Formats: sequence, C-alpha cells, structure tokens
Amino acid sequence: MKRGETGTYVVTAAGGERVRAFVPKPLPPEPPLAFDAGLQRALEAAVLALGRLDGVSTLLPDKSLFLYSYVRKEAVLSSQIEGTQSSLSDLLLFELDEASGVPFEDVVEVSNYVAALDHGLSRLREGFPLSNRLIREIHGILLSRGRGSGKDPGEFRRSQNWIGGSRPGNAVFVPPPHTAVPDAMGALERFLHDRGDGLSHLVQAGLAHVQFETIHPFLDGNGRVGRLLITLLLCHDGVLRDPLLYLSLYFKEHRAEYYALLDLVRREGDWEAWLAFFLEGVRVTAQGAVETAQRLTAMFGDDRRRIDSQGRRAGSAIRVHDALKARPILSLPEISRKTELSFPAASSAMSLLTELGIARELTGRRRDRLFVYDGYLALLNQGTEKP
Repeated sequence: MKRGETGTYVVTAAGGERVRAFVPKPLPPEPPLAFDAGLQRALEAAVLALGRLDGVSTLLPDKSLFLYSYVRKEAVLSSQIEGTQSSLSDLLLFELDEASGVPFEDVVEVSNYVAALDHGLSRLREGFPLSNRLIREIHGILLSRGRGSGKDPGEFRRSQNWIGGSRPGNAVFVPPPHTAVPDAMGALERFLHDRGDGLSHLVQAGLAHVQFETIHPFLDGNGRVGRLLITLLLCHDGVLRDPLLYLSLYFKEHRAEYYALLDLVRREGDWEAWLAFFLEGVRVTAQGAVETAQRLTAMFGDDRRRIDSQGRRAGSAIRVHDALKARPILSLPEISRKTELSFPAASSAMSLLTELGIARELTGRRRDRLFVYDGYLALLNQGTEKP
C-alpha cells in the first residue's frame, strides 16, 4: 500500500549548508498494514521456519558449540556490510592472540560486535527491558575500541549525520536532526513495548528495524546495531530461545533491494513491500540455519565414528576432537589445557586427526603451530568469504 511519505522534512543547517532532514512518523503505520493473501502466506512461512529453527536448537548435542561459532559468523557478516575485510578465521585467530591477515581495526570491529551481542543477550536474560538504555549500552561496546571509538560510543548523536554522498548536501538520505532523535527513539521504544497493537512479534521486528535505520540515532554503527536489534527483539519476545537468526547474509546478498525498499517506505509508505522482503529473508535465513545445524551434527557424528575406528588411539583423539568442536582453531598448548592431556598425548592425538583429514595445520611452522577443524570451518565460512 502506498501511503505517501512516512515522515516530514525539516530544513536544517549541516556542514555549512542547508539540508532537508527526514523525521519519521511514529509506528505503527497509518493506515494500518494491509495483509493480502501473499503477505499473509509470507508471514506464516516465516513463523513456521522460525519454529523449526527454535526446535532444532533443542536437538543439537551441545547447543553452545553451534552458538559460539554461529554468533561469530554473524559478527563477520554484519561488519563486512560496513566494509571490513575480516573473515571468520581472522576473528578466531584474533581471539587466540594470533596475528590475522587483515588490519587490526577490522578484526577489532568484529570482536566488538560479538561482545556487544553477548552483552545485550546477557542483560535480557537478567530481565532488563529492551530499551533505549540497553541499545545505547550495546552501541557503547560496539564502538569501544578501534574504528568509531571517537564517535560518542553509547550516546545518541549531537550533530547531523547523513547516508551516502560526501557531505549532507549531496547525501542519498539525511536522517532527522539530532534535536529530534530523543523523541523519535522514545516513540520507537514505546512501540516496542506496546503489545496492544495486534501485530505479530516478527512484523514488529521488521517495522522496528526500518524505523531505527531511518532515525540513525548514532554517529557510527547504526547498521550493525539495527541488525542486532532484530535478533534481540525475537529473543526478548520469546520467539527464539537462543540467538540463532541473523539476517546479515541475506541483506548482504540482496543489498541493492534492501536499500531500495527502505527508501520506498520513506518516500511512498509501502511497508508491505518491505515486509514481504523481510519475511522472505527470515524464512530463507531460518531454513539455512536449520540446514547448517543438521549438517554440523552429521559431520560431527561421521568424524567421531572415524575416530572410534582407530582402536586404542581413539581415546585421546576424541577429547581433542571435542575441543576443536568448541573452538575450530586451536594451538597444541591450548588443546593440552582444554583436554587435560599431556602435551605429547595432545600432539599424538592431533597427528591422528590430521592423518584422518579431520584437522589441518595452518602455519607451516615447526613451533607454535595452529590446527583447524577443516570441515567445520568450511561449512561456517559459507557466505563470509572476503569481498
């Protein structure tokens, strides 16, 4: 439905020139959303896919293993959208205090994303409401180190920003003046807490994402926080028990359509077109996560059976295999510590996993060697290859 512009323009001064900044109307949309048969089917398919995803998490032998790596994959993808060159391997190496193959600031940015998500989820589990205060806390962690650390981490902006272009005057989009940000974010917070509007949690998350991106309340990091907001909302509302749904890969693969639909909402009020795209993204992403979990479970089982077939050599190798499932890249001293095996025993067990083609040495060095669970990392890496 084309409702016309979903906000008003305010003329303001920025960068020494006068620009038209867009101030969005509060949610929910007016007139109300029109769910035709196609959009209703898209919603039902997305809800069904989310239910399967939430269910499969209970079937995983160790859910924490999957979550550890899946969260890190999302961190890489969301940061890549903003231009970082870091890969999943780079992040895992960084967490081992090993040098990665990308600029330090790139991998720090990805590491910050993991910390910001962990903080948000921890606060929600403590019963803290999903609020502007929590959003600011998450942003503060996201920009705590590296690029963007000088752009008011944890604070709503106090100056005009813009999207695209070299200055406000030639920008693709100019968000609200900083003076309008507190009221706009206050209205968004009220919408998130209002359960009397009759909207499903999933639709509410889709609308909130667009509104947040339109307000662009921070000087930097808005895209990453806006993508995190989707997952946090679904966990907060009980749609997902665990943070297993991340749309960054879908947005990355459909970047042009994503930005065009955000613009269409602002210019013409076509929330339904955006929701059709968003709900399809949820369905595809949830289905992909289920398939990844199933493939990982099958791979872990197959590799365990190959190790078991090695007779007396299998005992220590199983412990090392378990350590690599928890952290796909490890050094021998770390493996020895995690498995409580002696260094010679850990080294011998790793040699067996290497012979079986389960693990591979990364460095080519004789000392300070690193080993990777090859099949596991290859499966997780899909979609995160460096641009």
